[in-house]
Amino acid sequence: MIRSYLFVPGDDLKKLGKSTTSPADALIYDLEDSVGPERKDVARTIVRDHLLAHVATTHFKVVRVNGPTTGLMAGDLAAIVVGRPDAILLPKCESQADIDRLGHMLDALEAREGIAPGRTRIEALVTETATSVLNAASRRFAHARLSGITWGSEDLSADIGAIAKAGPDGRLDDTFRYARVVCLLSASSAGATPIDTVYPDFRDAAGFEAECVMAKRMGFLAKYAIHPAQIETINRVFATSEAELDWARKIVAAFAAAGNGGVTKMDGKMLDKPHLTLARRLLGVA
Repeated sequence: MIRSYLFVPGDDLKKLGKSTTSPADALIYDLEDSVGPERKDVARTIVRDHLLAHVATTHFKVVRVNGPTTGLMAGDLAAIVVGRPDAILLPKCESQADIDRLGHMLDALEAREGIAPGRTRIEALVTETATSVLNAASRRFAHARLSGITWGSEDLSADIGAIAKAGPDGRLDDTFRYARVVCLLSASSAGATPIDTVYPDFRDAAGFEAECVMAKRMGFLAKYAIHPAQIETINRVFATSEAELDWARKIVAAFAAAGNGGVTKMDGKMLDKPHLTLARRLLGVA
């Protein structure tokens, strides 16, 4: 179960070294926003060497490459796939074609490196432009490698000219609430894990925990972190509780006892298939 992802700048040897002992379930080695233009080549080499040196570590390892329109993505992939990352995070994903293109590149590179076909997963960031939000809302993304879908607000703000993402009370404005919902529904439609975006103010522990609680309530299964101090909260909030597991087991047992039909009852309440789907999801996540 992957609950927490920690971003690590791909050109920062010190942070890469410290990340190996992080309690995060997954690490995202970043070649995009946290690496300046003059450091792109060196970041590729550093991340490749780090991956090769830590093949056996238990973290789920993700590399965020540069986006499809930068001219850098192919070079990023050519450099780092040899290190056997578990997934590639695709930023600025605007369409199914972007996912398909990345999939084709991974097909070729896995063959070149003798890696099992399809081993490298894709996680797509689908809300960084107005076009991407509209496309994600209007069609179902599908790919055998697609394992996660996430959203982001900083680039979307720039794309649409928003001067802020939230009001004085910290509540997201409608545009960004919509992008968050689109991400959740898109992931559910694709059968992929919905991953909530970062919370930039890592000093605001109370606000961050409240956002984690809301994200889990909405249906998100994991969350990104930009600071190591956020990992404990994510792991705790997104863990499946014993009460949730007990409820799920009872639901599954009730349907089994009733012959797995369309409806049954438990504790005097009627249950139908959506309850069973949720219960199975909780048990599967756990």
